[in-house]
Amino acid sequence: MSELIATKRVDLLAPYLALDQGSRVQAEYIWIDGDGGLRSKTMTLEKAPASVADLKEWNFDGSSTNQAPGDNSDVFLRPVAIFKDPFRGGPNILVLCECYDNDGTPNKSNYRAHCKKVMDAAKDTEPWFGLEQEYTLFDADGQVFGWPKNGFPGPQGPYYCGVGTGRVFARDFIEAHYRACLYAGVNISGINAEVMPSQWEFQVGPCTGIDMGDHLWMARFLLIRIGEEWGIKPSLHPKPLKGDWNGAGCHSNFSTKEMRTPGKGMAAIEAAIKKLEKKHLEHIAVYGEDNDQRLTGKHETASITNFSAGVANRGASIRIPRHVGAQGYGYLEDRRPASNVDPYRVSAILVETTLLN
Repeated sequence: MSELIATKRVDLLAPYLALDQGSRVQAEYIWIDGDGGLRSKTMTLEKAPASVADLKEWNFDGSSTNQAPGDNSDVFLRPVAIFKDPFRGGPNILVLCECYDNDGTPNKSNYRAHCKKVMDAAKDTEPWFGLEQEYTLFDADGQVFGWPKNGFPGPQGPYYCGVGTGRVFARDFIEAHYRACLYAGVNISGINAEVMPSQWEFQVGPCTGIDMGDHLWMARFLLIRIGEEWGIKPSLHPKPLKGDWNGAGCHSNFSTKEMRTPGKGMAAIEAAIKKLEKKHLEHIAVYGEDNDQRLTGKHETASITNFSAGVANRGASIRIPRHVGAQGYGYLEDRRPASNVDPYRVSAILVETTLLN
Protein backbone atom coordinates (compact mmCIF):
# COMPACT_ATOMS: atom_id res chain seq x y z
CA MET A 1 0.00 0.00 0.00
CA SER A 2 1.24 3.46 -0.83
CA GLU A 3 2.47 5.86 1.82
CA LEU A 4 0.14 8.40 0.18
CA ILE A 5 -3.02 7.49 2.04
CA ALA A 6 -6.66 8.35 1.72
CA THR A 7 -7.90 11.90 1.87
CA LYS A 8 -10.78 11.07 4.24
CA ARG A 9 -10.31 10.68 7.99
CA VAL A 10 -13.45 8.89 9.16
CA ASP A 11 -12.71 9.57 12.81
CA LEU A 12 -12.47 13.33 12.19
CA LEU A 13 -15.35 13.65 9.72
CA ALA A 14 -17.99 11.50 11.42
CA PRO A 15 -19.04 14.01 14.15
CA TYR A 16 -19.68 16.67 11.51
CA LEU A 17 -21.68 14.39 9.23
CA ALA A 18 -23.87 13.63 12.24
CA LEU A 19 -24.80 17.30 12.74
CA ASP A 20 -28.39 18.31 11.98
CA GLN A 21 -28.58 20.12 8.64
CA GLY A 22 -32.21 21.18 9.02
CA SER A 23 -34.29 21.20 5.86
CA ARG A 24 -31.38 22.17 3.63
CA VAL A 25 -29.84 19.69 1.22
CA GLN A 26 -26.36 19.31 -0.26
CA ALA A 27 -26.51 18.54 -3.99
CA GLU A 28 -23.31 17.29 -5.63
CA TYR A 29 -23.42 18.36 -9.30
CA ILE A 30 -21.41 15.87 -11.40
CA TRP A 31 -20.33 16.21 -15.02
CA ILE A 32 -18.02 14.71 -17.64
CA ASP A 33 -15.10 16.96 -18.55
CA GLY A 34 -13.33 17.56 -21.85
CA ASP A 35 -10.96 14.64 -21.33
CA GLY A 36 -13.62 12.07 -20.45
CA GLY A 37 -12.96 12.42 -16.72
CA LEU A 38 -15.38 13.36 -13.96
CA ARG A 39 -15.74 16.63 -12.05
CA SER A 40 -18.11 17.76 -9.32
CA LYS A 41 -19.02 20.64 -7.01
CA THR A 42 -21.65 21.19 -4.36
CA MET A 43 -24.71 23.44 -4.14
CA THR A 44 -26.91 24.02 -1.09
CA LEU A 45 -30.65 23.62 -1.75
CA GLU A 46 -33.27 25.08 0.56
CA LYS A 47 -35.26 21.84 0.44
CA ALA A 48 -35.15 18.42 -1.18
CA PRO A 49 -36.21 18.49 -4.85
CA ALA A 50 -39.19 16.43 -5.92
CA SER A 51 -37.63 15.84 -9.35
CA VAL A 52 -34.90 17.03 -11.71
CA ALA A 53 -37.22 19.86 -12.78
CA ASP A 54 -36.79 21.45 -9.34
CA LEU A 55 -33.01 21.73 -9.69
CA LYS A 56 -31.25 24.90 -10.83
CA GLU A 57 -29.04 25.18 -13.87
CA TRP A 58 -25.48 26.00 -12.75
CA ASN A 59 -22.18 26.85 -14.44
CA PHE A 60 -18.43 26.37 -14.11
CA ASP A 61 -15.13 27.51 -15.61
CA GLY A 62 -14.77 25.39 -18.72
CA SER A 63 -11.26 26.71 -19.41
CA SER A 64 -10.09 24.67 -16.40
CA THR A 65 -11.68 21.43 -17.63
CA ASN A 66 -10.74 21.50 -21.34
CA GLN A 67 -14.29 22.44 -22.30
CA ALA A 68 -14.04 26.12 -23.22
CA PRO A 69 -11.48 28.86 -24.03
CA GLY A 70 -10.43 31.31 -21.33
CA ASP A 71 -12.06 34.30 -23.02
CA ASN A 72 -15.47 32.58 -23.15
CA SER A 73 -15.21 30.09 -20.34
CA ASP A 74 -18.71 29.67 -18.86
CA VAL A 75 -20.16 26.20 -19.40
CA PHE A 76 -23.63 25.43 -18.08
CA LEU A 77 -24.74 22.40 -16.10
CA ARG A 78 -28.23 21.07 -16.76
CA PRO A 79 -29.35 18.39 -14.27
CA VAL A 80 -30.60 15.17 -15.90
CA ALA A 81 -30.69 12.54 -13.13
CA ILE A 82 -30.78 12.35 -9.33
CA PHE A 83 -29.19 9.66 -7.15
CA LYS A 84 -28.94 9.33 -3.37
CA ASP A 85 -25.64 10.42 -1.85
CA PRO A 86 -23.88 7.54 -0.02
CA PHE A 87 -21.12 9.81 1.29
CA ARG A 88 -23.21 12.42 3.11
CA GLY A 89 -26.31 10.28 3.63
CA GLY A 90 -29.64 11.75 4.75
CA PRO A 91 -31.57 13.79 2.16
CA ASN A 92 -28.41 14.77 0.27
CA ILE A 93 -28.16 13.93 -3.42
CA LEU A 94 -25.87 13.34 -6.38
CA VAL A 95 -26.94 15.18 -9.52
CA LEU A 96 -25.74 14.00 -12.93
CA CYS A 97 -25.56 16.88 -15.41
CA GLU A 98 -25.15 17.59 -19.11
CA CYS A 99 -22.82 20.37 -20.25
CA TYR A 100 -24.02 23.17 -22.56
CA ASP A 101 -22.26 26.17 -24.09
CA ASN A 102 -23.62 29.68 -23.59
CA ASP A 103 -25.36 29.61 -26.98
CA GLY A 104 -27.54 26.75 -25.78
CA THR A 105 -25.84 24.00 -27.82
CA PRO A 106 -24.34 20.86 -26.27
CA ASN A 107 -20.70 21.23 -25.27
CA LYS A 108 -18.21 19.21 -27.34
CA SER A 109 -17.87 16.80 -24.40
CA ASN A 110 -21.63 16.19 -24.18
CA TYR A 111 -22.42 12.89 -25.90
CA ARG A 112 -25.58 12.43 -23.86
CA ALA A 113 -27.59 14.97 -25.86
CA HIS A 114 -27.17 13.02 -29.11
CA CYS A 115 -27.75 9.71 -27.34
CA LYS A 116 -31.04 10.99 -25.92
CA LYS A 117 -32.27 11.91 -29.41
CA VAL A 118 -31.34 8.46 -30.69
CA MET A 119 -33.09 6.70 -27.82
CA ASP A 120 -36.23 8.81 -28.24
CA ALA A 121 -36.32 7.93 -31.96
CA ALA A 122 -36.02 4.21 -31.20
CA LYS A 123 -38.17 4.02 -28.07
CA ASP A 124 -40.84 1.85 -29.73
CA THR A 125 -38.24 -0.90 -30.25
CA GLU A 126 -37.52 -0.95 -26.48
CA PRO A 127 -33.70 -1.09 -26.57
CA TRP A 128 -32.19 -2.69 -23.47
CA PHE A 129 -28.52 -2.55 -22.49
CA GLY A 130 -26.24 -4.16 -19.94
CA LEU A 131 -22.62 -3.01 -19.72
CA GLU A 132 -19.78 -4.96 -18.08
CA GLN A 133 -17.30 -2.41 -16.73
CA GLU A 134 -13.80 -3.83 -16.24
CA TYR A 135 -11.15 -1.78 -14.45
CA THR A 136 -7.76 -2.13 -12.75
CA LEU A 137 -6.75 -0.92 -9.30
CA PHE A 138 -3.56 1.07 -8.70
CA ASP A 139 -2.21 2.52 -5.47
CA ALA A 140 -1.38 6.21 -5.16
CA ASP A 141 2.21 5.58 -6.31
CA GLY A 142 1.08 4.09 -9.61
CA GLN A 143 1.78 0.47 -8.62
CA VAL A 144 -0.86 -2.16 -9.35
CA PHE A 145 -2.64 -2.57 -6.03
CA GLY A 146 -1.41 -5.57 -4.04
CA TRP A 147 1.33 -6.56 -6.48
CA PRO A 148 4.91 -7.06 -5.23
CA LYS A 149 6.77 -3.76 -5.30
CA ASN A 150 9.72 -5.17 -7.24
CA GLY A 151 8.14 -7.99 -9.16
CA PHE A 152 4.99 -9.63 -10.43
CA PRO A 153 2.38 -11.97 -9.05
CA GLY A 154 2.00 -15.49 -10.41
CA PRO A 155 0.62 -15.91 -13.94
CA GLN A 156 -3.06 -15.57 -14.75
CA GLY A 157 -5.28 -18.49 -13.88
CA PRO A 158 -6.34 -18.45 -10.21
CA TYR A 159 -7.61 -14.86 -10.06
CA TYR A 160 -10.81 -14.88 -12.15
CA CYS A 161 -13.72 -15.06 -9.66
CA GLY A 162 -11.03 -16.04 -7.17
CA VAL A 163 -11.34 -16.53 -3.42
CA GLY A 164 -8.54 -16.35 -0.88
CA THR A 165 -5.39 -14.49 0.08
CA GLY A 166 -3.03 -14.03 -2.84
CA ARG A 167 -5.86 -14.54 -5.33
CA VAL A 168 -8.07 -11.55 -4.58
CA PHE A 169 -7.06 -7.96 -3.84
CA ALA A 170 -9.03 -5.06 -2.31
CA ARG A 171 -12.30 -6.94 -1.80
CA ASP A 172 -13.28 -4.45 0.93
CA PHE A 173 -13.02 -1.59 -1.57
CA ILE A 174 -15.07 -3.54 -4.11
CA GLU A 175 -17.79 -4.30 -1.59
CA ALA A 176 -17.91 -0.65 -0.54
CA HIS A 177 -18.50 0.38 -4.16
CA TYR A 178 -21.17 -2.27 -4.65
CA ARG A 179 -23.09 -1.16 -1.57
CA ALA A 180 -22.72 2.53 -2.47
CA CYS A 181 -24.23 1.83 -5.91
CA LEU A 182 -27.17 -0.03 -4.37
CA TYR A 183 -27.78 2.81 -1.90
CA ALA A 184 -27.50 5.51 -4.58
CA GLY A 185 -30.02 3.78 -6.84
CA VAL A 186 -27.59 2.68 -9.55
CA ASN A 187 -28.91 -0.40 -11.36
CA ILE A 188 -25.82 -2.49 -10.57
CA SER A 189 -26.44 -6.18 -11.21
CA GLY A 190 -23.23 -7.86 -10.05
CA ILE A 191 -19.46 -7.91 -9.57
CA ASN A 192 -16.58 -10.34 -10.05
CA ALA A 193 -12.80 -10.48 -9.87
CA GLU A 194 -11.28 -10.59 -13.35
CA VAL A 195 -8.51 -12.59 -15.03
CA MET A 196 -5.62 -10.28 -14.12
CA PRO A 197 -4.95 -9.82 -10.40
CA SER A 198 -6.33 -6.48 -9.10
CA GLN A 199 -8.60 -6.28 -12.12
CA TRP A 200 -12.34 -6.29 -11.35
CA GLU A 201 -15.65 -5.95 -13.12
CA PHE A 202 -19.07 -4.64 -12.21
CA GLN A 203 -22.17 -4.96 -14.34
CA VAL A 204 -24.87 -2.33 -14.77
CA GLY A 205 -28.22 -3.18 -16.33
CA PRO A 206 -30.49 -4.11 -17.80
CA CYS A 207 -31.26 -0.46 -18.48
CA THR A 208 -33.60 1.03 -21.03
CA GLY A 209 -32.42 3.73 -23.43
CA ILE A 210 -30.66 6.75 -21.94
CA ASP A 211 -30.63 5.25 -18.44
CA MET A 212 -27.73 3.02 -19.47
CA GLY A 213 -25.29 5.89 -19.83
CA ASP A 214 -26.61 7.71 -16.76
CA HIS A 215 -26.24 4.72 -14.47
CA LEU A 216 -22.82 3.64 -15.72
CA TRP A 217 -21.39 7.14 -15.38
CA MET A 218 -22.73 7.40 -11.84
CA ALA A 219 -21.23 4.00 -11.00
CA ARG A 220 -17.88 5.24 -12.32
CA PHE A 221 -18.14 8.39 -10.22
CA LEU A 222 -18.78 6.33 -7.10
CA LEU A 223 -15.83 4.05 -7.91
CA ILE A 224 -13.39 6.94 -8.28
CA ARG A 225 -14.80 8.87 -5.34
CA ILE A 226 -14.54 5.88 -2.98
CA GLY A 227 -10.99 5.42 -4.21
CA GLU A 228 -10.13 8.71 -2.51
CA GLU A 229 -10.91 7.12 0.83
CA TRP A 230 -8.83 3.98 0.23
CA GLY A 231 -5.90 5.68 -1.49
CA ILE A 232 -6.75 3.63 -4.59
CA LYS A 233 -6.82 4.86 -8.19
CA PRO A 234 -9.13 2.82 -10.43
CA SER A 235 -7.90 2.83 -14.03
CA LEU A 236 -10.14 2.46 -17.07
CA HIS A 237 -7.21 2.06 -19.47
CA PRO A 238 -7.91 -0.89 -21.79
CA LYS A 239 -4.36 -2.25 -21.53
CA PRO A 240 -2.84 -0.94 -18.30
CA LEU A 241 0.05 -3.42 -18.38
CA LYS A 242 2.02 -4.70 -21.34
CA GLY A 243 2.77 -8.38 -21.69
CA ASP A 244 0.81 -11.54 -20.96
CA TRP A 245 -1.92 -9.85 -18.97
CA ASN A 246 -5.55 -9.41 -19.95
CA GLY A 247 -6.76 -5.98 -20.97
CA ALA A 248 -9.95 -4.32 -19.74
CA GLY A 249 -13.12 -3.93 -21.76
CA CYS A 250 -16.69 -2.80 -21.44
CA HIS A 251 -18.62 -5.64 -23.06
CA SER A 252 -21.95 -4.26 -24.19
CA ASN A 253 -25.05 -6.45 -24.13
CA PHE A 254 -27.87 -5.23 -26.35
CA SER A 255 -31.35 -6.33 -27.27
CA THR A 256 -34.64 -5.04 -28.67
CA LYS A 257 -38.18 -6.18 -28.09
CA GLU A 258 -38.00 -8.25 -31.29
CA MET A 259 -34.73 -9.90 -30.25
CA ARG A 260 -36.32 -10.91 -26.96
CA THR A 261 -39.39 -12.44 -28.65
CA PRO A 262 -39.57 -16.27 -28.95
CA GLY A 263 -39.85 -17.34 -32.56
CA LYS A 264 -38.47 -14.04 -33.89
CA GLY A 265 -35.47 -13.25 -31.74
CA MET A 266 -32.64 -15.11 -33.47
CA ALA A 267 -33.52 -13.74 -36.89
CA ALA A 268 -33.47 -10.21 -35.45
CA ILE A 269 -30.12 -10.86 -33.72
CA GLU A 270 -28.56 -12.23 -36.91
CA ALA A 271 -29.88 -9.26 -38.92
CA ALA A 272 -28.35 -6.86 -36.39
CA ILE A 273 -25.00 -8.64 -36.58
CA LYS A 274 -24.93 -8.24 -40.38
CA LYS A 275 -25.49 -4.51 -39.98
CA LEU A 276 -22.79 -4.28 -37.30
CA GLU A 277 -20.30 -6.01 -39.60
CA LYS A 278 -20.83 -3.38 -42.30
CA LYS A 279 -20.15 -0.58 -39.80
CA HIS A 280 -17.24 -2.25 -37.97
CA LEU A 281 -14.70 0.56 -38.37
CA GLU A 282 -17.25 3.26 -37.51
CA HIS A 283 -17.89 1.47 -34.23
CA ILE A 284 -14.21 0.99 -33.47
CA ALA A 285 -13.73 4.75 -33.92
CA VAL A 286 -16.00 5.49 -30.94
CA TYR A 287 -15.31 2.42 -28.82
CA GLY A 288 -12.63 3.98 -26.63
CA GLU A 289 -9.06 5.25 -26.62
CA ASP A 290 -6.03 2.92 -27.00
CA ASN A 291 -8.31 0.02 -27.87
CA ASP A 292 -5.75 -1.16 -30.44
CA GLN A 293 -3.55 -2.21 -27.51
CA ARG A 294 -6.33 -4.51 -26.28
CA LEU A 295 -8.03 -5.87 -29.43
CA THR A 296 -5.13 -8.03 -30.64
CA GLY A 297 -6.84 -11.39 -31.12
CA LYS A 298 -5.28 -12.59 -27.85
CA HIS A 299 -6.46 -12.57 -24.23
CA GLU A 300 -10.13 -13.22 -25.09
CA THR A 301 -10.36 -10.49 -27.74
CA ALA A 302 -10.98 -10.31 -31.46
CA SER A 303 -8.67 -8.49 -33.88
CA ILE A 304 -9.41 -4.79 -34.14
CA THR A 305 -9.27 -4.97 -37.94
CA ASN A 306 -11.44 -8.04 -38.56
CA PHE A 307 -15.09 -8.47 -37.64
CA SER A 308 -16.28 -11.84 -36.38
CA ALA A 309 -19.27 -13.34 -34.60
CA GLY A 310 -20.13 -16.65 -33.01
CA VAL A 311 -22.04 -18.53 -30.36
CA ALA A 312 -20.20 -18.65 -27.01
CA ASN A 313 -17.01 -17.38 -28.69
CA ARG A 314 -15.13 -14.98 -26.41
CA GLY A 315 -12.60 -14.36 -29.15
CA ALA A 316 -15.25 -12.89 -31.46
CA SER A 317 -16.29 -9.28 -32.01
CA ILE A 318 -19.91 -10.23 -31.30
CA ARG A 319 -20.77 -13.15 -29.03
CA ILE A 320 -24.16 -14.82 -28.94
CA PRO A 321 -24.42 -16.39 -25.48
CA ARG A 322 -24.85 -20.18 -25.51
CA HIS A 323 -28.28 -20.08 -23.90
CA VAL A 324 -29.47 -17.48 -26.42
CA GLY A 325 -28.39 -19.69 -29.30
CA ALA A 326 -30.14 -22.66 -27.72
CA GLN A 327 -33.46 -20.95 -26.99
CA GLY A 328 -33.50 -18.85 -30.14
CA TYR A 329 -34.03 -15.40 -28.64
CA GLY A 330 -32.44 -12.95 -26.18
CA TYR A 331 -29.53 -10.58 -26.79
CA LEU A 332 -26.08 -10.15 -28.32
CA GLU A 333 -22.82 -9.14 -26.65
CA ASP A 334 -20.56 -6.63 -28.39
CA ARG A 335 -17.10 -7.42 -26.98
CA ARG A 336 -15.25 -4.66 -28.84
CA PRO A 337 -15.75 -1.58 -26.58
CA ALA A 338 -12.80 -0.61 -24.39
CA SER A 339 -13.12 -0.08 -20.65
CA ASN A 340 -12.85 3.70 -21.16
CA VAL A 341 -15.66 3.91 -23.75
CA ASP A 342 -18.34 6.55 -23.21
CA PRO A 343 -21.54 4.56 -22.56
CA TYR A 344 -23.61 7.20 -24.31
CA ARG A 345 -21.58 6.68 -27.48
CA VAL A 346 -21.67 2.89 -27.46
CA SER A 347 -25.39 2.66 -26.72
CA ALA A 348 -26.22 5.32 -29.32
CA ILE A 349 -24.24 3.75 -32.15
CA LEU A 350 -25.62 0.27 -31.44
CA VAL A 351 -29.12 1.66 -31.88
CA GLU A 352 -28.22 3.81 -34.90
CA THR A 353 -26.54 0.95 -36.77
CA THR A 354 -29.11 -1.76 -36.05
CA LEU A 355 -32.38 0.17 -35.88
CA LEU A 356 -32.15 3.60 -37.52
CA ASN A 357 -30.17 2.91 -40.72
